[in-house]
Amino acid sequence: MVKVKLTKTELKARTDALKRFQRFLPMLQLKKQQLQSEIAGIAAKEEETSARERELRDGLARWVGLFATDESLVEGLVRVKKVNFGTANIAGVSIPTFESIETDVKPVDPWETPAWVDDAAAAAEKALSLGCERAVYAEQRRRVEEELRQTSQRVNLFEKVKIPECKEAIRVIKIALGDEQTAAVTRGKIAKSRTPDAASGGDQVASAGGDAA
Repeated sequence: MVKVKLTKTELKARTDALKRFQRFLPMLQLKKQQLQSEIAGIAAKEEETSARERELRDGLARWVGLFATDESLVEGLVRVKKVNFGTANIAGVSIPTFESIETDVKPVDPWETPAWVDDAAAAAEKALSLGCERAVYAEQRRRVEEELRQTSQRVNLFEKVKIPECKEAIRVIKIALGDEQTAAVTRGKIAKSRTPDAASGGDQVASAGGDAA
């Protein structure tokens, strides 16, 4: 435990600090719960997007043989030109949100290429969009998990260090101040018993006893 000054000023400082920690702790605990809930929600969206990607890839399986006939038809067919993001705020954390992608589709001659190339381009565009969306969810989760880590550290710091330290310091200071007050009262009584008035009172009693004799 950190050494504390055994004074009334230190007692007030520690008492105020304890009240402050006890006031902030429930807010931190609530934020921790909110972040945990948000992470679960983001993870569910990320998994749902991954499932849609898998479903799309499974649907593309029937075209694999067609792609093999002329790879030049699909090589560089669709490229991501730009990903459009938004922003949102979760429990004080700024996160990116996915809006859309802009793509470049290689121009093809409809008279010289099979009709399925257009379908392949649309499917590839959709796959790229889902991949970008999933990546955004992954970044959201990363940021919220980092905030959760820091919030959890603060909760543990308050619960296991700061609040117990303050309580112990207050206990020690109160004992010391109580002992000091008791000692002061004792010293006062001893000092009072040694005052001239107390001494003269004793002489008067002795003189009265002599007269009576």
